[in-house]
Amino acid sequence: MAKATESYKRIWLMLFFGWTFAYIDRTLTGPVVTWMIQNKVAFLGSAATPHALGGLLGSLFFAGYMLTQFPGGYFGDKFGYRTIIVISIAWAGLVTFLTGLTGGLVAFIGLRVLTGLGEGVWYSNDRSLVAQVTPPKGLGLGLGLVMSGLGVGLTAGLVGTIYIIDGAKPFFGNDAWKAPFLILGTVTLCVAFLIKVNVAPRREGVVYPYGKALASLLKYSTVFFLLIMGVYFLTAKLGLNDVGIAVALTALALGLIAYIYSSKAKEIRPILKDRNLVLLYLSAIPILWHLWFYGFWSIAVVKDFGGGALGKAALVASFNGVAGLLGFPLGGLIGDRVAHRPNGRRNVLVLMTVGLTVLVCAFAGYLMSGGKSLVVMSAILLVSGLVFFALQSVNFALTAEAAPANLRGAAFGMWNLIAEIGAVLSPVISGALRDATGGWAAPLFLDAALIGVSAVFVTLVSTVPARASAAVPAPDISST
Repeated sequence: MAKATESYKRIWLMLFFGWTFAYIDRTLTGPVVTWMIQNKVAFLGSAATPHALGGLLGSLFFAGYMLTQFPGGYFGDKFGYRTIIVISIAWAGLVTFLTGLTGGLVAFIGLRVLTGLGEGVWYSNDRSLVAQVTPPKGLGLGLGLVMSGLGVGLTAGLVGTIYIIDGAKPFFGNDAWKAPFLILGTVTLCVAFLIKVNVAPRREGVVYPYGKALASLLKYSTVFFLLIMGVYFLTAKLGLNDVGIAVALTALALGLIAYIYSSKAKEIRPILKDRNLVLLYLSAIPILWHLWFYGFWSIAVVKDFGGGALGKAALVASFNGVAGLLGFPLGGLIGDRVAHRPNGRRNVLVLMTVGLTVLVCAFAGYLMSGGKSLVVMSAILLVSGLVFFALQSVNFALTAEAAPANLRGAAFGMWNLIAEIGAVLSPVISGALRDATGGWAAPLFLDAALIGVSAVFVTLVSTVPARASAAVPAPDISST
């Protein structure tokens, strides 16, 4: 028993590190874009609508991230969750490093799309591996603790990126924005090695089919990369604005979902037809919208409303990310405590989602009233962050319980595939609204309205009794 306990807690720790550095790698784009806009350098220096273009850069990353969600989960079920996890984090580190070697807009876009394609396979396999190795009574806590690395990465990415750029200016000049990619890409590769050693160690009789898994992922990723870049160039040539390009990119997700329903219906019917799962998938779109509205633009929001220098604004914005350290495990604990009650997790999730709606409105109202206190801003961001990250752990546990154990990877992949529609649209639409209105009030109230819609979807969920498959960890495919 002690050995088993040590094993799953070690896996929790390694996956925590994975979330931390994967999120640093994806979060740093927002601060880099904000720095470019303020300093009028590189490809954002002469943009007519810099916030919209900057938001599009984030949206293109999430277009790649979105499209490999389901294939990543599907291949995790097939080749082993550990195998895909190692490939994902190594891919993220390598391409993040290469991004720091580029200079032009098209190369930057291409490499951020590739980063998203590699990181997109992490989520479903991480969630599935935690559910696989964790004792049932600690499922919510495990899902929350591991993903609290997101809060650490979000905070480090928001705050650390600005300081890395400032430190690199004497050496790189106007190219100082490249330094975070070079440094953090290198660190992520080191973390990938650490995860491989501890999560997928060499054991007698255990095979990790990295070659087959990577070949399968590359086939899908190549197609998705060409589609995304093709949509970008075609829509740009047709004269569509940045929002129009992002909307066109979401059509790729809808096409992939249609393909999955038409070609995989028999194989994965339980995760496509289950009413509760479909409602949870839809409820996740506003969750990712909110995450990447704050994750991408929070520094700019705070700065525009009296946050002073970028460094100070980043510190205030980081309170939202810091909340993830406590919010994720707290949500998991609360969800586990009420799991035995009829619709226990569902009811808690509804309350948390409604609470977040109110808190976002309060933040918008305070800023619109002329409030400029950094202490008040920090407090609101901290409290809303606690609620936001806590509700995600409850949502994850509901999804894990509703999905059959042998299809958890596919279920989490579908959850994030649909949710990423919010992540693709949020940065660019929010940035375009900022350019059009001259302020952040409209994006904030739109964010609150969407979270309210999420609460409606969650209310319609009717929790089913825990499946027998959810009570017993599934066999580890990578060890067979």
